[in-house]
Amino acid sequence: MTADLRQVVATYAHALDELDVPGLEAILTEDTTWTFTMPGPRVLGPVTGRAAVLGFVRDGHAAQTGKVRHHLGNVMVKTAEADTAEVRAYLVQTRNTGENVQVISTGVYAFGLRRSGDGWRIADLTLALDNPL
Repeated sequence: MTADLRQVVATYAHALDELDVPGLEAILTEDTTWTFTMPGPRVLGPVTGRAAVLGFVRDGHAAQTGKVRHHLGNVMVKTAEADTAEVRAYLVQTRNTGENVQVISTGVYAFGLRRSGDGWRIADLTLALDNPL
């Protein structure tokens, strides 16, 4: 089970960075909710529902410059029940413009996952950023 949960988190990061909408759609619940917090305190979201989240992702990609990567590390399964789980991971987000590479942000993800007939899906995603964007 742990490997399956980690795979969903890895799939999320790869699909997000490549704007793989079908890949993201396959790992999000229909009622998924995404919330981002930043120092200040500032809150972005919640963005609720798969369609709204995918629109949010598309808008983010259209606004970005360079190649952005979400590097997830210290991935830890906090809880795992038969149909629900919580996974945490550290984030280092980078941007490569072709001329330089910069760290954009760091933070901590909390993924609330729910098992469906198709496997594990992200029902709730919270990202606590360490710096304002």
